Amino acid sequence: MRDVKIGVLAIQGDFREHKAMLQTLGVEAVEVRLPRHLEGLSGLIVPGGESTTIGMLAREYGLESAVRQRVQEGSLALWGTCAGAIWIAKEIPQYPDQPRLGLMDITVQRNAYGRQVDSFEEDLEVKGLDRPFHAFFIRAPVILSVGEGVEVLAQHDQEIVLARQGQLLAGTFHPELTHDPRIHQLFIAMAGANLLVPHG
Repeated sequence: MRDVKIGVLAIQGDFREHKAMLQTLGVEAVEVRLPRHLEGLSGLIVPGGESTTIGMLAREYGLESAVRQRVQEGSLALWGTCAGAIWIAKEIPQYPDQPRLGLMDITVQRNAYGRQVDSFEEDLEVKGLDRPFHAFFIRAPVILSVGEGVEVLAQHDQEIVLARQGQLLAGTFHPELTHDPRIHQLFIAMAGANLLVPHG
């Protein structure tokens, strides 16, 4: 996937760790702060952080509408981790007015496991991976429900923590904090598939 170029939304949160993981895998990684930074990207990662702040800044900088357009036209794969999963979700029941992209047919509960002190680690069975993935949950949300066309890839205690809908991927944990690149590799493959399909 030499030609794949992946952006990391870099307006708030732990974007540096995602960028470092992509670079370790030999993928060109771009920090995205403005709509023009989306040019030439095959995929975009929205990192963990504070979901309200990410939503407000993305709207203020024009990124919300720019990302939405690229995803809807089918030219951009999108992966939201933790706060990023909240930003791309259609429904956030406790915060219905929170700024968000609202493209993935999932319902997300913020801070589902409690405060920072309630963070934990867990080995997850992830669909398509040959061995468990060691996941870090930090003030993590939970995907309460998914719509038709959304594939559940991993669960923790029967709660959905990783799901995919076409070129959209949402996870409630932090794979960038591990040394395991497999979920990043999954997303790179999703983004690379866009290069094989004509758009316009």
